[in-house]
Amino acid sequence: MAKDLVCGMDVNEQRPAGKSEYMGKTYYFCAPGCKRAFDQNPAKYIKGTGQTMAGHGGHPIGGG
Repeated sequence: MAKDLVCGMDVNEQRPAGKSEYMGKTYYFCAPGCKRAFDQNPAKYIKGTGQTMAGHGGHPIGGG
């Protein structure tokens, strides 16, 4: 399992809702919104601790 750096949820690396490459590493996301947030400012989340986004809760892993 990987950790979604945007919201802190655990993500199955075999079935992520999204993934991004940044500085030679792959990051996995539980929902498309988390991937978009990461893609807009990866450094913010690499340095962060995976805190919950406002209004971001209750979505299933895989985004659907």
